[in-house]
Amino acid sequence: MDQDIFRQTYDEINECYCAFEKGILTNNCECSQAERFCIAEREGVKCKQAAAQQDCIDLLEILRQQARFALRADNRQQTKLPHGKAMRVQIGGLRGLYQATCPDQPAVKKVKDVYALLRQALAKFKQWDALPFQMIIQQMADWKGREPRRRPR
Repeated sequence: MDQDIFRQTYDEINECYCAFEKGILTNNCECSQAERFCIAEREGVKCKQAAAQQDCIDLLEILRQQARFALRADNRQQTKLPHGKAMRVQIGGLRGLYQATCPDQPAVKKVKDVYALLRQALAKFKQWDALPFQMIIQQMADWKGREPRRRPR
């Protein structure tokens, strides 16, 4: 499939994109508001609710701003993050948010419902600016992606 045609079709189908698509597609998290779809042999994720999408976008933006130093990102850099750094913000950020929201619970490897976690965090902290960013950024810094596969010699 031509990449331009794929991108056009993807944008038409996915009007309300999922901000945590990378994390969901790599099975690092799940969300009650996420809906998977396929185009040819590729998979995508869209959000069922515009308000939920906006909450996720707002959270990711503030996490990205707070994590500039940990990500070694330029303050002027407003472009998309490379995949590894985007995963660190998404998955590490969610794990840190879970730990901040549920400090009496053991750490999680996989967040079961992103939207429920966001609702719970907003109920506890009232606004995104009030989050305990030190704890969250620590989880981002500690997050490691999968190990590269070694080819047998």
